[in-house]
Amino acid sequence: MAQNAWQKSSFSGGLDHDDCIELAARQGLVLLRESDEPGTTVTTTATGLAALIRHIRARR
Repeated sequence: MAQNAWQKSSFSGGLDHDDCIELAARQGLVLLRESDEPGTTVTTTATGLAALIRHIRARR
């Protein structure tokens, strides 16, 4: 199985911070995890992630 290419969120504060969200794309899905819990992954679609981001921004 190929490794995921994890990318840290631009809101994480840089590469040396451990408290951030990481994303990876695989076969049409989006994977999310916290950098301090790399074994726990949430999987969604791009549409689902967009809906989550809209919801979070609306509640600010």
